[in-house]
Amino acid sequence: MRKIFAFALVANLSFLPLWAEGYEEQDMIEPADERIEVSEFEPNGTPGAGFITELVNNSLADALQSAAPASDAKPQLGRKLTDYASAPKFGGYFIGKYAYSDQAGAHGGAGFSQRLIRVYVDGTILTDFKYRIQAQVNNSTFHMKDYFVEWSHWKELAIKFGQYKRAFLFENPYNPWDVGAGDYSQISNQLAGISNKDGNVGNGGRDQGLQVQGDLFPAKLDGHRFIHYQLQVMNGQGINTGDANGHKDFIGSLQVQPVKDLYIGLFGWTGDYVTAAGAEVDRNRWAASVKYEHNDWTVRAEYAHAQGILADYKTEGKADGWYATVGVPCTSWLKVYGKYDAYRSAKTWESMKTIYSIIPNFQIHKNLMMQVQYNHVHDRNLQHKDYNELWAEMYVRF
Repeated sequence: MRKIFAFALVANLSFLPLWAEGYEEQDMIEPADERIEVSEFEPNGTPGAGFITELVNNSLADALQSAAPASDAKPQLGRKLTDYASAPKFGGYFIGKYAYSDQAGAHGGAGFSQRLIRVYVDGTILTDFKYRIQAQVNNSTFHMKDYFVEWSHWKELAIKFGQYKRAFLFENPYNPWDVGAGDYSQISNQLAGISNKDGNVGNGGRDQGLQVQGDLFPAKLDGHRFIHYQLQVMNGQGINTGDANGHKDFIGSLQVQPVKDLYIGLFGWTGDYVTAAGAEVDRNRWAASVKYEHNDWTVRAEYAHAQGILADYKTEGKADGWYATVGVPCTSWLKVYGKYDAYRSAKTWESMKTIYSIIPNFQIHKNLMMQVQYNHVHDRNLQHKDYNELWAEMYVRF
């Protein structure tokens, strides 16, 4: 397994510089200080337009501008077009994956697969109302990811209504293009509900409801805000699903930015949901996090704890986990991530699953990124506790 990984890494490092030299300078990725990872809670929280959708965006903006009064200045994409609406910004990307595993019974891994295809549109109405619609296809399954409207007249207070990411963990809101790895951490998948919702179908870390958020206390020197807060009232059942019991989930986040680009966060979540079998689960969770992102350097670490009571059987369950990620920019087209990821499904050392990862990201064009990921997994829940994985993924914006 180590030989396979070494060969893949060396091959990519050897040929990609030659490949990258064949592109014009304007086609290369933006300078390192512009490649800050972006939360999906932000207005620009999607990966941006690709080569096809950029053409659509430009054509649409030109067509709308030609219909506007001659006195109006030509707008930039996504900016104010008239007094009523901006030119909508379309975007889309897909991720293809190859996965190999030497785990007992895995038959060599999943092989080739389509991880996801996403399309979205962002825009503004009446200057202060932002909207987003985002859909996703996984193989033969189509579903809505986001649909919301947010009133954001003030930085200190914005109100959002619709379907969107839960305000739990720093990692959860990142779109797959920016997270730096071929998958989210175990606590994001298990406790924020990205790929698993307490044993049920995953919800992409999203739910339906109402959110209030804002940024408070600007610094005099550089203008960054010292405090960011988020408060959410959600159904608790996840995406594309109505409330099943009339109760609501309450989720909150308080983030402190003592210096620019350094964030310290506390997250809380209380509520319940109804399982497919009709059982009602009491859900209480909290997390503590820190992240630093500057000049394309990334440092992120989070701990999360969960406790739930199954009302029908009066049984109590606990879980917790933590991870640490470091992203090191090596060149304008290469960034290497290292990740330590641990999860205890029963909050015992015997139930612990640990993943050690090294993840080179090769972004040789602003619309094309390649990623190789090696995982060494130690899972105490299994008879054969140690195994290795090798993933290769291609990200394309269109």
